Amino acid sequence: MKGFAKRAEETKEYYFSAKLREVNQLIASGKPIINLGIGSPDLSPPASVIQALQNTANHGNSHGYQSYQGIPELRVAMAEYYEKEFGVSLNPDQQILPLMGSKEGIMHVSMAFLNPSEEVLIPDPGYPTYRSVTELLDCKAISYPLLSDGSPDFGFLEKLDLSKVKILWVNYPHMPTGHRGSKALFQKLVDFAKKHDLILVNDNPYSHILNPEPISIFSIEGAEEVALELNSLSKTFNIPGWRVGMVLGQENWIKAITRIKSNMDSGMFLGVQRGAVEALRLGKNWFADINEEYEKRRKLVWDLATLLNLDYSKDRSGLFVWGKLPANKSAQELVDWLLYEKNIFITPGEIFGEEGENHVRISLCLPEFKILEAIKRLKN
Repeated sequence: MKGFAKRAEETKEYYFSAKLREVNQLIASGKPIINLGIGSPDLSPPASVIQALQNTANHGNSHGYQSYQGIPELRVAMAEYYEKEFGVSLNPDQQILPLMGSKEGIMHVSMAFLNPSEEVLIPDPGYPTYRSVTELLDCKAISYPLLSDGSPDFGFLEKLDLSKVKILWVNYPHMPTGHRGSKALFQKLVDFAKKHDLILVNDNPYSHILNPEPISIFSIEGAEEVALELNSLSKTFNIPGWRVGMVLGQENWIKAITRIKSNMDSGMFLGVQRGAVEALRLGKNWFADINEEYEKRRKLVWDLATLLNLDYSKDRSGLFVWGKLPANKSAQELVDWLLYEKNIFITPGEIFGEEGENHVRISLCLPEFKILEAIKRLKN
């Protein structure tokens, strides 16, 4: 054998892929692990969404290959969702491409625009996949810090040599910190992208989770000239395992991404698409109900964070509480102590970048009684 590719040698396994193996081994050995580490919604999708999937699966002609661009009804439902929830008008045939989860969209977007040695701006802290995909494509990932309000440090960015930078990744509501962003911030981002000839990509999967004012980058006039947006049904409609997302943007850019995607999969199962259409057409009551549940859980996680002496903000969105440890305290030591001594798993902030050191992330994706049990273990 002549050896693995350089990227296989240098790319680390995704943190949760490796860590959850260990957590599952502990569970298999009899440890009563409470997993507050991962943001996988435990709540069920609406019954009507499941029914749409089941009804489609029962038809014999539903199991063949599907369109690479998704069925027309799905693209229309996505356009209607953006019009209703964000006040944004998009052409379903030209500006919307359904994805098998928005995570794959990070790869498709990157492959459509990046050449080897080009550079990408990535928030720190931020979603690790932005960096790993960039490096898989032999490009350079440049981290930029966030200010105390969660906005990029534009002063830092302006001092960089941006001549080789192609893509600027942003993510609002932000994961892991929960900062919400704003139209004023989006305007600054659009202006910055225009000034420096950058592709601005907003990753928006937490748009409706504990977020009183969901916004899209396309609510900003002129954003279509420089921006793409990724979105996902995973968190919003409790179907992370279904793998349904979308990328939105100007027609020529969507065509380029489609050329990449069409060589990497053979379409999404029709039943999943029909279920997604049903989900996208749910009303405001759906968001109110799930946020009521997450609000109850978040209050308990705040209590848990207080017991751990974490510094955290109550003015955030998304599925997590982001907390800073006291000075001279190690996040990894805390994470290990909780896992091995208290059978509680939370996520160390360092996996999200250097600025995440001395922080931890706690998920809201467990029922109240489980969070109460974690609190009880800390008090004992």
